[in-house]
Formats: sequence, C-alpha cells, structure tokens
Amino acid sequence: MGKVILIGAGPGDPELITVKAVHYLREADVILTDRLVSEQILENY
Repeated sequence: MGKVILIGAGPGDPELITVKAVHYLREADVILTDRLVSEQILENY
C-alpha cells in the first residue's frame, strides 16, 4: 500500500528542508505542490 507524506516547505530556502524530507522527496513517484513552493526547491526534486 502506498503512502502520502506531507512536507512543509518552510520559508523557501532549500538548505532548510530536513534530511527526512529530502529522503522522501528523492524516493517519491509523484510530488504534488502548490504555488507557494519556491522554484529553488522544485528544481532539486
């Protein structure tokens, strides 16, 4: 069975994302975002 993981993007600085969040983003088959997520974060994943 799949999982849904919710990750807060914080103030938009990619260096402030937690190690666990990075792990989940790298392993994800699908990533859904809203318009508030910074371009810097989107480019990394």
